[in-house]
Amino acid sequence: MGKYIVASAWPYSNFIPHLGTVLHLLSADVYARYLKLMGHDVVFVTGSDEHGTPIELEARKRGIKPKELTDQVHAYDVELFKKFEFDFSLYSRTESPIHKEFVREFFLNLQRRGYVFPQDEEMPYCPNDKMFLPDRFIEGTCPYCGYEHARGDQCDNCGRLLTPRDLINPRCAICGATPIWLKTTNYYIDLGKVQEKLLSWLQSSELQDSVKNYSIEWVKQGLKPRALTRDIEWGIQAPFEGAENKTIYVWFDALLGYVSATKEYLMSKGGDENSWKQWWFDPSTRSVYFIGKDNIPFHSIILPSLFMASGDPYVLPWRISATDYLLYEGRHFSKSRRVGVWIDEALEIAPADYWRWALIRMRPESGDVSFQWKEFYRIVNSELNDDIGNLAYRVLSFVKSRFDGVMPPATAPDTRDKETLEEATSLASKVIEHMDNVELKRASEFVLEVARLGNRYLNESAPWDLIKRDRERAGTVINVAASIVKTVAHLITPFMPSIAEDLWHQLGFTGSVMDAKWPENLGKPISGGSRIGEIHPLFRKLPEDFLNNIERIIEESRAKANSKRPPLLKDYGIAG
Repeated sequence: MGKYIVASAWPYSNFIPHLGTVLHLLSADVYARYLKLMGHDVVFVTGSDEHGTPIELEARKRGIKPKELTDQVHAYDVELFKKFEFDFSLYSRTESPIHKEFVREFFLNLQRRGYVFPQDEEMPYCPNDKMFLPDRFIEGTCPYCGYEHARGDQCDNCGRLLTPRDLINPRCAICGATPIWLKTTNYYIDLGKVQEKLLSWLQSSELQDSVKNYSIEWVKQGLKPRALTRDIEWGIQAPFEGAENKTIYVWFDALLGYVSATKEYLMSKGGDENSWKQWWFDPSTRSVYFIGKDNIPFHSIILPSLFMASGDPYVLPWRISATDYLLYEGRHFSKSRRVGVWIDEALEIAPADYWRWALIRMRPESGDVSFQWKEFYRIVNSELNDDIGNLAYRVLSFVKSRFDGVMPPATAPDTRDKETLEEATSLASKVIEHMDNVELKRASEFVLEVARLGNRYLNESAPWDLIKRDRERAGTVINVAASIVKTVAHLITPFMPSIAEDLWHQLGFTGSVMDAKWPENLGKPISGGSRIGEIHPLFRKLPEDFLNNIERIIEESRAKANSKRPPLLKDYGIAG
């Protein structure tokens, strides 16, 4: 079995994550749980991205210190992520002392190795706010695609990395004033020094073709030095001599969080300061990153460039699972425009496992996908209730009513029984195949196929009629159907862990379904003679008038969520 580092992009701590943001955390959690079920050693890390201009900008607009905001957001997010059943090894934060120290030491090493140098430059300066305007403090029109709300670091529309000088018709993001350009000194990292090495690695890497080809073309255009420091107050103080009033650019800061969080986690488990190297310096370790497509360059180009420049034998990305955008009813999620649903609001509408399954089913793996309430309704009522829940309840209630709660044995399975079990095993192998390829949505389709196979088999075999004339044959049919239910319990575990545990115990098993590793247990028929647990429906259908009343339901969920939010997060994201 192998070693895996599973990581998800760190959510910004300027507000509560929405469904589009939580999708990357969920995807990483599903994949990490799958790896554990397959018997692999896994470190699953991410955390709150607290530094940089988005946080400082939000804090300035509210008239508070950045850390006041991030302290409340981080604590609340940790609470919400527990409700979403994310099984992090560690959910850290960029305000962690271990992270700050790691980042400063890392870039001092790069400076010693000749990759960091100071450079005078002209930067936009707002005469009204009397401050320099790095990245998100400045907006304008993208020179590549014409998007009018591009930021000074990146265009959200086309994904191109930008500098403030690239913007057409730039303006201050705080007051809207036209900036002037003044001289300042910042520290740059010379990525061009590793360009050939990076290109060679990309060409031989196992990254998926879309990420690989995109990144290769990017690097072939030439890697220019990029500013490592910013003229802002909030962040990790730059460690270079003469840079006392400057902080590390948030993306360089947060990217190293994957390593520092691993270090922090292992130290919390009794390891020493170098235990993390047993993972990050081990060539057999595979690292997998779950991000949005707009973050590809940071993970496929900048992060490996940093690792190469360090001179240390870091493992480079094995997979970068970059999804397209999850939209909300055809529009981009937006806190300022009140477009979307935030995860605390979502939890007021339906249980976490419903959301976990639905979001994976809508995961944008090959193009942008729009979250639609009608699709959520269909997934919950059709896939969860009718396909999965109905199969489990029909089988287990039959065992309870006709066999006194004791699982009957499969005394004489016929050809149809054996072929059905073989087909279930074959479908389960398809789940594994697609999970190995980090195609989570595709894998979920085969989970449903197993449940649908069980329902077809049950309908066609009709044990409720068989038992009137052949109790033993009816018992065999129910045992086969129960074996398929057991397979479903295994397969839904990464996606819906609480529902899987519930079903596992209804089947009469003890312990955790997560402890029933797939290589030894997946597809193994259920034994006869064991007593099942207390049975009940796994899911509840959304009411028939759900879609007609969705606007009212959203408003009510927002009001309930808002009442539970910490003080600084109240009244944000509320419609109106």
